[in-house]
Amino acid sequence: MKYAQTRQVMAIAPVIPVVVVSDAASAVEIARALVAGGIRVIEVTLRTEAGLAAIEAIAQQVDDICVGAGTVWTEAQAEQAIDAGAEFMVSPGIADDVNAVAQARDIAYLPGAQTVSEIAHLKRQGVTATKLFPASVVGGPAAIKAFASVFPDLVFCPTGGIKEDTARDYLALDCVPCVGGSWLVSADAVAGGDWEAVRLAAERAVALSDS
Repeated sequence: MKYAQTRQVMAIAPVIPVVVVSDAASAVEIARALVAGGIRVIEVTLRTEAGLAAIEAIAQQVDDICVGAGTVWTEAQAEQAIDAGAEFMVSPGIADDVNAVAQARDIAYLPGAQTVSEIAHLKRQGVTATKLFPASVVGGPAAIKAFASVFPDLVFCPTGGIKEDTARDYLALDCVPCVGGSWLVSADAVAGGDWEAVRLAAERAVALSDS
C-alpha cells in the first residue's frame, strides 16, 4: 500500500533535497551529483514549467535515485507527474484529490499539514506520514514534539526554513526519519554549474544520520 511505500521513501536518506529547476538538463546534473554524494532521493517541485520534463529526464537518465514530484496540488498534476516517472508525490498542505490519485495508482504520497486539525483529517484517511510545512514557522522541533504526543503513530518530514545547521535538531526526534531541504542545491551552484558543491552538500547531509 501507498502509505507503507511513503515511509520507505522517507527512509532512503536523512534529507530529501527539494529542488526547483529551470531546465531538464540541469536537473539531470543535480541528480547525478546527489547520487555521487550518497543521496538517492530527490523531490523536484512543480513550481516551474520545467518540473515535469525534469522528472522525466531524471527517471530516464539517472540510475539509483528515487525521483518524486513536489508542490502537487491537483488531480491533473498528480496524473502528469506519475506519467512522467515520479515515484512519489508531495504536497505542502492537504490535497485530497492528489491523495485519491495516489491511492488509485498505488504511489507513495506525503501530504502536508500545519495544525492538529489538519493532521487529524489526514489520519482519518489512513495517512501515517505527513510533511510539516513550513516547519520553522509553525514551531520547529517543539511543535513536532507536541504533535507527536497527540499522534504517536505518525512520522513527520519537516520542510521549510530548515538549514544544514538546524537539521540535526529535527532528526534527533524519533518521529522524524528525514527532513526536506533546499540547501543541498543552492541557486548559486546551479547557476554556476558547480555540481561538486552539490555533491559535497549531499555528503554532509548523509553524515547527519550519524550524529
